[in-house]
Amino acid sequence: MDPVTVSTTISAPREQVFDYLQDIANHAEFTDHYLVDWHLTRIDSVGRGAGARFRVKAPGNRFSWADATFVEVERPHRIVEAGRTGKNNRIRTLGTYELAPASSGTTRVRFTLETVPATLSDRLMESFGARGWFKRKNGRAMRRLRAIIERGEQRGSRVTVAAG
Repeated sequence: MDPVTVSTTISAPREQVFDYLQDIANHAEFTDHYLVDWHLTRIDSVGRGAGARFRVKAPGNRFSWADATFVEVERPHRIVEAGRTGKNNRIRTLGTYELAPASSGTTRVRFTLETVPATLSDRLMESFGARGWFKRKNGRAMRRLRAIIERGEQRGSRVTVAAG
């Protein structure tokens, strides 16, 4: 799938937004409308190596489990997560959060998601509206992220390690 990019501007310092995003356990709070059943892959949920496994609530998705692990954490401007999804985890994913200072103490957050389907059948499944679906869901996630950080909206329960 071609990269899908969404962005938002948050009225908070870049360091505050970065501190929130570098804890993968927080990601369930703003993505729980389409990513559910979160479980951490290690006890420490902050920084490089932190990861989680979750289900993607996409229509017609028979193989819904996915995972993501932070592979680059460059304070305070970039977080890269690599993962896998699909049947036998054969579809690679790459998500990138880029944080840039904006006017008068605000932060511009841009999230880009790329997938690399392994087979022709995976590419065909993605061609049936996956790009638009992910753009809508990630756009909503960015709006929810902004609301959580700016207004301190109600946060959900904390994600934990599987069986922990």
